[in-house]
Amino acid sequence: MEGYRQFWEDETAVGVVELILILVVLISLVIIFKKQLTALVNTIFIKISGQAGEIY
Repeated sequence: MEGYRQFWEDETAVGVVELILILVVLISLVIIFKKQLTALVNTIFIKISGQAGEIY
């Protein structure tokens, strides 16, 4: 019975589980909003390129 109690109270892998869950959520969000993120990044790069031409 003591072995089960120690196993239940052991929290050494809690940080790893939390990290994996955060990564799963982030990857899911990227997959869901892939088109919107691509459009946003393209718009940002277009603005950067246009403003870089003004500097020279």
